[in-house]
Amino acid sequence: MLSLYEGFFSGGARQLHSTVVAGLHSSGRQRHSALSIHEEVRREATLQRMVDDQRYRLLRSAGVPVTSLGRRTDDAPDPRTFTEQEMERAVREVRGTHVVLSLKEQPLRLVNQPGFPDRPVVACLHRSDPEHQGAALDDLIVAADTGRLAAVVCCAESTRDAYRDAGVPASLLRVVPNGINLARFRPVSGARRLALRGATGIPADANVVVYAARFDTMKNPGLFVAAARQYLERDPRGHVVMCGAGMSPANEDLMAELDLAFGDRPELLERVHPLGVRTDMELVYAAADVVALTSVFGEAAPLCLIEGAMCGAIPVTTPVGDSARIVDGIGFVTGFDPAEIAETWIEAAARRDELTAALTKARPRFSHVRMLAGYASVIERAHRDAGVLVRA
Repeated sequence: MLSLYEGFFSGGARQLHSTVVAGLHSSGRQRHSALSIHEEVRREATLQRMVDDQRYRLLRSAGVPVTSLGRRTDDAPDPRTFTEQEMERAVREVRGTHVVLSLKEQPLRLVNQPGFPDRPVVACLHRSDPEHQGAALDDLIVAADTGRLAAVVCCAESTRDAYRDAGVPASLLRVVPNGINLARFRPVSGARRLALRGATGIPADANVVVYAARFDTMKNPGLFVAAARQYLERDPRGHVVMCGAGMSPANEDLMAELDLAFGDRPELLERVHPLGVRTDMELVYAAADVVALTSVFGEAAPLCLIEGAMCGAIPVTTPVGDSARIVDGIGFVTGFDPAEIAETWIEAAARRDELTAALTKARPRFSHVRMLAGYASVIERAHRDAGVLVRA
């Protein structure tokens, strides 16, 4: 099995897909490899190299071979075309595989190129806004119309519904809900929690809201910052932690958002902690009381809500994708008003102890073991239906 990545950079979809690939490969049931179109990507004011990426390292540590076509976004190649050398490398990688997995629809422009080997393709989709995917949606439709697509894995019901409405045949769509490694994402002891707070300069008795998102319009960081202003004014013990690509002082756009929101109350900014990209999010979540999402579109089954909740933080989300289903019984859904969001963060932090039992009870439904079984079933069916015997 060969997975096609647009590139290795910070994001929930890449984390999720890499967890799937590493898990299936490590089980010995399937043999996986990965091919990335880019080896270096500039996103959210951050240059992200494949070899430095946490997901790349996860795959390599699991024994998954990872190669690249060598593209760099700073070189500004035409994203819609591929050189003869790039196609030769891609063909070499594909010839040794039985099934091709495409992480999201963007890499399908490579699959649709003349000369790409005839293999069943499984597209793995992680958003609910096909209308915002530009030419990538066209690539997905072309792959379906030409018979290249064997299946489309949707991480959420909202994904399935949106892409069905966009013209993808319903017969191809399969829903496999997101899951996480519960051994990694779990609550920590009280002493450990206090130590984690101390390491970031957060008081032991603080009410901590964590925001894990890249600096992108879809994630609506402006709304989060506006809600943070309201929250920090109303709760003198409140602190806000921001993690993700572009969520650091190096991002001038983020600093402009913070200056605009806190210009008349600069002392409140002392309780805002922009930490940037973190590789230890399980510890960040475990030190928090609330995990927040303020996205305005595009979300399907956000990993930050699941990961944060399984570490003991109460999820509070806007009504996008399957977010309401995810937090049902364990968290809160708000509208897009900053004051409402701030008040809900305060309520969620106050009710954290009350909701702990519900979070514990919900853990089995978010296990990545169930997710891996779902992906394995779809891949093996694609393999079988292509006329190739599946090796048990």
